[in-house]
Amino acid sequence: MATVVNPADPRTAQALRFAESYVPEDPILAAARNLAYEVGLPAISPGTGAALRLLAAAGGAKSIVEIGTGTGVSGVWLLRGMRPDGVFTTIDVEAEHQRIARRIFVEAGFAASRTRIITGRALDVLPRLADGMYDLVFVDSEVTEFAACVAAAGRLLRSGGVLALNGALAGGRIGDPAARDPETVAMREVVKAMREADEWLPALLPAGEGLLAAVRR
Repeated sequence: MATVVNPADPRTAQALRFAESYVPEDPILAAARNLAYEVGLPAISPGTGAALRLLAAAGGAKSIVEIGTGTGVSGVWLLRGMRPDGVFTTIDVEAEHQRIARRIFVEAGFAASRTRIITGRALDVLPRLADGMYDLVFVDSEVTEFAACVAAAGRLLRSGGVLALNGALAGGRIGDPAARDPETVAMREVVKAMREADEWLPALLPAGEGLLAAVRR
């Protein structure tokens, strides 16, 4: 018989805290996280970062697209999972945040040739990227744009490529039918659509704010 996890059990909370701290962050990631806090940006949790690094490494990712650069926290995790000859493309509308991320990438030891930083709205930039040429797409942007980003990822990813969406638990509201705010509804629709789509093989991982990961069949 399967064990049912009780989220109210203190042991569950303790286990989740342990999981989040299982792979510790180094000073570079700590600095990027502090900079995100200073400019008022959320940053992925260490557990989410470790999961992204794992996904990148498991797929031998050579080409990754990130939507939502922030101050480079997720970028460093992903770069550390990629092949050493890989190129990391990251898109964001905020050039100032990207200047911070560029510095963080250099301080983390990645050559400028390893990163392609594009300033602009993701839905304007994504159509310019090549079909079927990417191993992983990570989305950490406005939830209301997730459905469009999923559609774009289906075109950009090679067969067997991975899509990862941050914030999939919608602040804990994803399973609450009474939660009807636009962001939760949008995320709920994306989660449901990916579960039912023939072209995706998904799993919802309870790391950080929730990571919806799916392999493109």
